[in-house]
Amino acid sequence: MKVHVLGGHGGQAKGFATTSFLIDQILLLDCGAVTTALTVEEQSKIENILISHCHLDHTKDIAFLCDNCFGMKQKPFEVYSHMTVNKLIKTHILNDMLWPDFSVLPSASYPTIRFNDLIPEKRIHIGEYYVTPIRVNHPLDAMGYIIEKDGDAILFTVDTGPTERIWEIAHTFKNLRAIFTEVSFPNALQNVATLSDHHTALSISQEIPKMPKDLPIILTHLKPGFRAEIMREISELNEPRIRVLERDGVIFDFSTAKEQSA
Repeated sequence: MKVHVLGGHGGQAKGFATTSFLIDQILLLDCGAVTTALTVEEQSKIENILISHCHLDHTKDIAFLCDNCFGMKQKPFEVYSHMTVNKLIKTHILNDMLWPDFSVLPSASYPTIRFNDLIPEKRIHIGEYYVTPIRVNHPLDAMGYIIEKDGDAILFTVDTGPTERIWEIAHTFKNLRAIFTEVSFPNALQNVATLSDHHTALSISQEIPKMPKDLPIILTHLKPGFRAEIMREISELNEPRIRVLERDGVIFDFSTAKEQSA
């Protein structure tokens, strides 16, 4: 599996894009930066979309993705998420007020986008992948995903605070190749991180013992305004498994254990 980080930050500013991971050019995890990172032709090749939760930095580009690819695809974008998340996207984004309802355009029988509800911990076959959704500690039925293809698996927690179940399930997967998770705030704002269900360097250090051993841990979602402080605090952990996403556009190739620039 190749994971192209279209956006991997906890805020949006020049040089910092919000969360979107594109897997093998066809499976998208979250819609925080897909339309600013890809050409329209590249966007149209996406087949399936996993949404972790409903917050704007993970969903906002779904509106522009539909608009850009309207009438271009033979099949709709198939969106998969918790039923709570799907309902909130349709109610508050694609609602014919803030943005057109592309789930019935061009027509109800030939939509641009279609929503599918996932059941937590029920493994599902989506295109070329098997996906196991697992609830994590973040608002409104947020979920992390373990994505499998060709005998390999990658775990994405995206936004979460300290949690338990996803790590329990992760230990049952003997084919995990990497863990993507988050650190959003500096230790001085631990109270803010706790209240908003996010991590600091301190809290992620307490989370690592729960994770499967001997796997790379890739940290994303740093708030741009606190990046230098967070980076220093992560470095002070002296945890050799950790690497912090340095920039958007990086491609991780887990089939060859290589990394390249987009």
